[in-house]
Amino acid sequence: MNQLKKYLGLIWIALGPLIIIFLLQQAIDKIGAAPVGMDRTNTSLQWGIIILIFIPICAGLVIFGKYAWNQEYDKLPDDM
Repeated sequence: MNQLKKYLGLIWIALGPLIIIFLLQQAIDKIGAAPVGMDRTNTSLQWGIIILIFIPICAGLVIFGKYAWNQEYDKLPDDM
């Protein structure tokens, strides 16, 4: 079980930046497709907020993965 936790840590580390890259690509596509004017401004604002919210979440995924890779979660009590 501990080896599974360790290798899942690599997945979490890789998943954090991949999510941000995916969100940035989607934002560029959606903002570029929006008509010029107020619609583009609203779309830009919405995507800006979404990306700003997900940056700390993805940073948390990377930190969680780092701890899992370093086997910090192997030291949990047995009664959990």
